[in-house]
Amino acid sequence: MAEHPKISFFVTGTDTGVGKTLVSAALLHALAPHYPRVVGMKPVAAGTTLMDGLQANDDVLALRAASSCRVPPELDNPVLLPDAVSPHIAATRAGVRIAIAHIVACHRQLLQLADAVVVEGAGGFMVPLSDTETGADLAQALGLPVVLVVGLRLGCLNHALLTAAAIRARGLTLAGWVANHIDPSMLAQGDNIAFLQHQLAAPLLASIAHQSQPDPKTLNLELPLAWQSTPH
Repeated sequence: MAEHPKISFFVTGTDTGVGKTLVSAALLHALAPHYPRVVGMKPVAAGTTLMDGLQANDDVLALRAASSCRVPPELDNPVLLPDAVSPHIAATRAGVRIAIAHIVACHRQLLQLADAVVVEGAGGFMVPLSDTETGADLAQALGLPVVLVVGLRLGCLNHALLTAAAIRARGLTLAGWVANHIDPSMLAQGDNIAFLQHQLAAPLLASIAHQSQPDPKTLNLELPLAWQSTPH
């Protein structure tokens, strides 16, 4: 039997707190009917709480809950940092060096264990990982198509266009984007989405209505046909 095709995406956002984890989990659920084994990856997670005697990160736990297979924790979350601050500051405080080459190697191993891997970046696309490297460097090293989460609030057009330009400047493909209505009081949300549909020149995968506790299982992401595969 021929090997099942593999697929992987890098999910970034116009800022922190715009719904990257929600969209990453929803993407895992959307891919699950088409790929036998789907798994999420949070390469760098900053901010932990104590759970069952162990330090845990909420984003990492959410991605694991949306995954259909279990992998070693050092693969789906290579860097776990205690403080909820920018990764480069959290890493310095923890005495840790974020090594992009190691993260790329972990992703390569995940693709051997799973058929679809969704990688959620930290913060925005250019978030610092060290004094010399950013999340954009990580995305470029992984070389994956990018899904952009746009948090709909005042200023989002500038943030979305700048992020899309930065993604393409790295030679990466903007494979799709998601509009997340994080500010219900924002005016002209439909006009903003229409403008971005024209300017971003990438498929709109979903427009997520504002919810106090959104469930990634209930979000309907419209996957392009090229992302779909017939399961065994």
